[in-house]
Amino acid sequence: MRCIFVLDILNGAVVHAVRGERSRYEPIAGFSQIVSTSEPLGILQEIRPREVYVADLNLLTGRGDNLAVIKKISDRTKTMADTGISRASDLDRLPESISPVLGTETSSLQLIEGAARERRIVVSIDMMKRKVLARDPELAGHTPLQLLQRLNGLKLESVILLELDKVGTSAGLDKKFLENAAAASKHPLILGGGVEGEEDLRTLEKMGFSGVLLATALHNGRIPVERVQ
Repeated sequence: MRCIFVLDILNGAVVHAVRGERSRYEPIAGFSQIVSTSEPLGILQEIRPREVYVADLNLLTGRGDNLAVIKKISDRTKTMADTGISRASDLDRLPESISPVLGTETSSLQLIEGAARERRIVVSIDMMKRKVLARDPELAGHTPLQLLQRLNGLKLESVILLELDKVGTSAGLDKKFLENAAAASKHPLILGGGVEGEEDLRTLEKMGFSGVLLATALHNGRIPVERVQ
């Protein structure tokens, strides 16, 4: 089971993401039991994760970017990054060493299909209350399970199921939905949002998930830091 350390970066600082309510995110050091700083490279120095998922919240909200620090992060550890990719030229802003995350919130199906032919990408099915978040009507017209099946025809590094309304909540797993998702997808599946503790990791592994995005359950001590190292 890949345990991928999450860095949500806003204005140069790592923040604690909760339920996708980005205006309310606070620096992670005020919440965390495992880090003493909110500075991304300082956190990497303290935690030394094997791999990370970085979300550039400035790019995702159209207010600047954190690309310079994301590049520095990728020099130190395996990195996938969601930088709000909405057009093909956005992919050129990320070095080949970074796996671009094309989220349904910002990308179109046409862009995802084209990018998958050019380089190894990760697709994030961004959800709120089990509905696909998308500007592209072709994506928004699918349920998450339908979209997983649609993506089966593409060559992808992996697919993230990102339950934004569960991020930061430690709410636990919807086992029936996740079992159906694992059955529907031919790609390595990664879950983001709602993981409560180590039992959830064992459950996801039995279902066939290849990985999980971890932040809150690490920072509150419910999952040991060794899992991401």
